[in-house]
Amino acid sequence: MTSTEEYEWPSEGELVICNVKTVKDFGSFLTLEEYDGKEGFVHISEISSGWVKRIKDHIQEGEKRVCKVLRVDKHKGHIDLSLKQVNEHQKREKLQAWKNQKKADNLLSIVAERFGKDKEECYEEFAFELSDKYGSLYKAFEKCSLDPEILAKDGFEGDWIDHFIDVAEENISPPYVSIDGFVEISSTNPDGIDDINYALSAFEDTEDSKVEVNYVAAPKYRVEIQSEDYKKAEEIFEDQAQEAVKKIEERGGEGSFYREG
Repeated sequence: MTSTEEYEWPSEGELVICNVKTVKDFGSFLTLEEYDGKEGFVHISEISSGWVKRIKDHIQEGEKRVCKVLRVDKHKGHIDLSLKQVNEHQKREKLQAWKNQKKADNLLSIVAERFGKDKEECYEEFAFELSDKYGSLYKAFEKCSLDPEILAKDGFEGDWIDHFIDVAEENISPPYVSIDGFVEISSTNPDGIDDINYALSAFEDTEDSKVEVNYVAAPKYRVEIQSEDYKKAEEIFEDQAQEAVKKIEERGGEGSFYREG
């Protein structure tokens, strides 16, 4: 397990990157890339939403696939997975996030070499904190390539900062700007989760901008807007956040939104 994986087991509902190990008539065994090669299983009923006549028409040994975690039994070491419950958008998003994290890990190796420390030490000293602050280590590199002063503005200190900024500017040139906002959505109804999902459906990609929502801690969600300029990104966040609050209030819940700082 590398330093970027903080947990030994995936969570139910999580999307995971898997390598197809073996394919049987009744399902497929896969290894979880992000969890030290732990093995999971996709039953034939979770391979495709349609009728599966021949399983190897849908999945092949050696493929890399995105699966959803259905159940985790840590005592027995069992992880049940699903392929059919992952849509195309989720596949693209998860694969891109995984590629970005691998790239960030490689970039941190360069930072560590220039800083004169082991990569493990860099994770402990500042990389984990950067991931928590910006949503991922890759996003921290992205933000530094756009705004070299952002780490200082956000209160980070240390001799590593100059190396981190240099590596970011040398290796990442995002064709967009990125802003973060936060929305707090809550519902006390019996179907509160459905109400929250309904409200969060207000956040969606536009023709020329990308919108991503990540759970922080109840009732807080981080919204990242990637767009061609800050003004447009801020307008999208405000419009969609207002719609999210309107949706949750329609269901009898409460909502608010704000930009950090």
